[in-house]
Amino acid sequence: MSAPLGGGAALQLWGGVECTVNRVGDRYFDQLTRSGHRHRLDDFDRFAALGLRKLRMPVLWESIASRGDTGWLWADAAMGRMQAVGIDPVVGLLHHGSGPPDTSLLDPGFAAKAARHARAVAERYPHVIEWTPVNEPVTTARFAALYGHWYPHARSAADFVRAVLSQVQATVACMRAIRAVTPTARLVQTEDFGRVFGTPALAGQVLHESERRFLAVDLLCGRVDSRHPLWKWLRANGATERELLALCDAPCPPDLVGINYYVTSDRWLDDRCERYPACTHGGNGRQRYADVEAVRVVDPSAVSHLEVLLEVWQRYRRPVALTEVHIGCSADERARWLVEAWRAACEARDRGADVRAITAWALLGSYDWDVLVREHLGNYEPGVLDVSCGVPRATATTSLVKCLAQGRIPTDPALTAPGWWRRPERLLYPSNVRQLAPAAGTRLDRALAARNGHVPPGGAARRQSA
Repeated sequence: MSAPLGGGAALQLWGGVECTVNRVGDRYFDQLTRSGHRHRLDDFDRFAALGLRKLRMPVLWESIASRGDTGWLWADAAMGRMQAVGIDPVVGLLHHGSGPPDTSLLDPGFAAKAARHARAVAERYPHVIEWTPVNEPVTTARFAALYGHWYPHARSAADFVRAVLSQVQATVACMRAIRAVTPTARLVQTEDFGRVFGTPALAGQVLHESERRFLAVDLLCGRVDSRHPLWKWLRANGATERELLALCDAPCPPDLVGINYYVTSDRWLDDRCERYPACTHGGNGRQRYADVEAVRVVDPSAVSHLEVLLEVWQRYRRPVALTEVHIGCSADERARWLVEAWRAACEARDRGADVRAITAWALLGSYDWDVLVREHLGNYEPGVLDVSCGVPRATATTSLVKCLAQGRIPTDPALTAPGWWRRPERLLYPSNVRQLAPAAGTRLDRALAARNGHVPPGGAARRQSA
């Protein structure tokens, strides 16, 4: 049995396959190969049978560069099958990547090289309208240039700034190249907009990270001028006035802002390091603190798709979507997480936000995100389908996705039970300190020193569920 959603019936359900190709040292980690998706064209038939009519589709720079004609053969076949089954693509070109071996996020020529790949893809698939040239620029820069987890394994605020700018400049260059082929092409810009909370002693760092999560989209929208709260910090860490103002003079705003939000996206920063395991300890060069998932500390739970949707909508007033909805947990919890996201999107629409879709992510599951894909351990999390046996199998989430694609939610009582992120046992480090969240309009340049960055604990992971 299922119940209609009323006013939320027009909300779209998209899909996406976890497609990260990231580099650690000289080794590339390719999720599409590990899930077997590259060898199963009939996966697209399965996605169509779920009722999905739009799919985040990777034609990744690293994959084409390393495979040459073989890479194009797979992409050609996949695009053809999608057209045959009636699925529209949102094509991604970089997904937590740093490009082929001859470049990196710190390469001055990164944007121009990426644009050449974008032009080649656009010329090959002129029917594609929606594009995500670079997935999650700020998140990728954090993991690759601030925390040192991924190539080029840098660990400084200056390298982080350069990595963000490289990806934003690449996005602009890619969209120009694409629009030279397809003038009506639309930019779907994704980012993890998880919020930051913390103790009063860390007010400056909380404010800094709270503003930093918007940096890539702010740059694309031409909002980062001398009045922007991060302007002085960016200038102190290597961004030139000329390159920042160039983005203001010729902005490339997203046609849709994609929100990737996980149960561990929201963070808690605490100067009382003794309360937390050593693996959570980090700092900004002036202060030491623990960085843990807010869901494990803040009570009542801070987890809220609705609040993040409304915050991003109110900041940019551009169409928004939840572009990754996934939790690595039991089938029942995955279903609860998806339903909670759907209901939040419907409520945000009722409150006036232009929410277009939510995306059932990791349709085929994912590998080793519990260790931020820094190692090849074989730790598999099922998605909407389970490929652990080599052949995609239905899960409890499969029937739910079919219902949502029809604008309906099943009336299964299990879906009304609170997810673990709402239950008391989630609190591993309950805090008796008033939580600090950023105040709207706070001038960060009064609170921050130019060296504010953030070196996290070595084991920090945002997609680990429990």
